[in-house]
Amino acid sequence: METRHLRSFVALAEERHFGRAAARLHIAQPALSQQLQQLEREVGTRLVDRSTRRVDLTEAGRLLQERAVAVLATLDRTAADLALVGAGRAGTVRVGFVGTATYDVLPRLARRVRADLPEVHLELSGELLAPALFDAVHDGSLDLAVLRPGAGAVPAGLVVAPLRTEPLVAVLPSTHPAAGATEVSLADLAGEVLITHPSGRRSTMQPLVLDAWRAAGHDPDGLELLEVGETGTLVVFVAAGLGIGLVPASVRALRLDGVAYVPLAGPVPEVPLALAHRVDPGPAVLRVSDVVRAIAR
Repeated sequence: METRHLRSFVALAEERHFGRAAARLHIAQPALSQQLQQLEREVGTRLVDRSTRRVDLTEAGRLLQERAVAVLATLDRTAADLALVGAGRAGTVRVGFVGTATYDVLPRLARRVRADLPEVHLELSGELLAPALFDAVHDGSLDLAVLRPGAGAVPAGLVVAPLRTEPLVAVLPSTHPAAGATEVSLADLAGEVLITHPSGRRSTMQPLVLDAWRAAGHDPDGLELLEVGETGTLVVFVAAGLGIGLVPASVRALRLDGVAYVPLAGPVPEVPLALAHRVDPGPAVLRVSDVVRAIAR
């Protein structure tokens, strides 16, 4: 059956009058009669009883009207949904966040997408490490990743766009002598246990933090390190008095009793935040990418 024949039949079934139905469809009445005849030949039965005053549906016509209305509604919804998908205003986008961006960018992205792109469904994963995020975007299990790029090469097939840089701040137990200070120097923290993200390829944050110590003229090899897998755990360990940490300033959005975030004195080291996606992202991924960039700015 042709869609136009079904639309014409539904209009006739609702108007019960050839002239009014033809006017509603913006076609000539003979053309409407011809379409009905073609449809009746196709289904092999009469669909309407014609009289000079009124058009009545046969039993087959009433069944076709019911089914045609449902079919056309589905087609119309599908066309509208496809248009939204093609414009990047519908679909599913999977986004992963490095731990240090989980408490800042993730909630704001979720709120903005709900408000501006209500037909886009977000699947959000937080507290991940940058190497794992690169791997997930590369293998297609994530569409976007907000991460801290390290010094290594970008995996083939990925695009990494800078979002912003953030100063490192010290996260101290609230009982620490410098917890209430306006700033603290790395020299004053040199004898503390340093709680960090994992070493090696598992994280990009530890090398950035150790580079900050070197830039301040201190040898990080003398530091006692306590490695943890998640930023939330790092802050909890600081609250427990197990050591101190250096984290990007956005982690201050993670408010926890027992810790204080204190700016660093002197030249303040900064760490980058970036957005990674595949070379050929879909329209919805590009829309969400634009939202991430606006939030980061």
